[in-house]
Amino acid sequence: TAQCFSPLSEHFFAADNYAAEAMAADMDPWIVFDARKTPKAEFDDWLETNRPSRVCRFGDPESNLGNVGWIAVYGPNYCPSQGHLDGLHDDWERLQESGRPVKFETIRELALNHDVLTGKWLMHLDSGFKVDHAWECVARATLEGKISVAKVSPRAPASDGKHVICVYNETFTDEEDVMKLDATIRSIGIKCPLYYKPDIYTYLGIYRSNRWKLCPTIYESKFDLECVPRRSQITNKVTSTDVN
Repeated sequence: TAQCFSPLSEHFFAADNYAAEAMAADMDPWIVFDARKTPKAEFDDWLETNRPSRVCRFGDPESNLGNVGWIAVYGPNYCPSQGHLDGLHDDWERLQESGRPVKFETIRELALNHDVLTGKWLMHLDSGFKVDHAWECVARATLEGKISVAKVSPRAPASDGKHVICVYNETFTDEEDVMKLDATIRSIGIKCPLYYKPDIYTYLGIYRSNRWKLCPTIYESKFDLECVPRRSQITNKVTSTDVN
């Protein structure tokens, strides 16, 4: 029998697709420069060889290269932290079964209870010079310890020619720390719009067009070229208020 999908169910299907694509990328091999154990002298060659516009998400059979999930730089002081993911997913299942409304405050409570507090500023850039240049700025700042860890998506045929760069911080509930990271990103020459997403949304599979009608990004940063000194105009998307 034929199935009929409403526009709303198509949105949910799209959100599930985004989650599945992200999970597949996370599970595929990454190309990583780890500044904690790799000499800095090797960085320039590594960066040139692995420019995001030239690395294909699904490999290159002619060069005997397989899938690549992400290209990443771990800073010299990077200390990975995922929190208690098993307990998080158990409580998430219970929350959905309880019928309680799923809101930002509910997600924040889950994050605090399970120490899943990391988050990232996202930038979406066209393939080619734009993404390669922005990634070089971010990667060098990570190598120097100004940023703890960052990653960029390789070139993918289904991404409309766009890449995403993710720049991480420790605690999405610490607004001052989130704003400090935005200032660091702006100081290295990045002027494109930025969107901040807590990692808990990623771990729970909450992407845009999700069934709970949650916006998975909680801050939006636009660089103000007319302001002196130049700085970001940042909006808290949960409260619809300006941060600065």
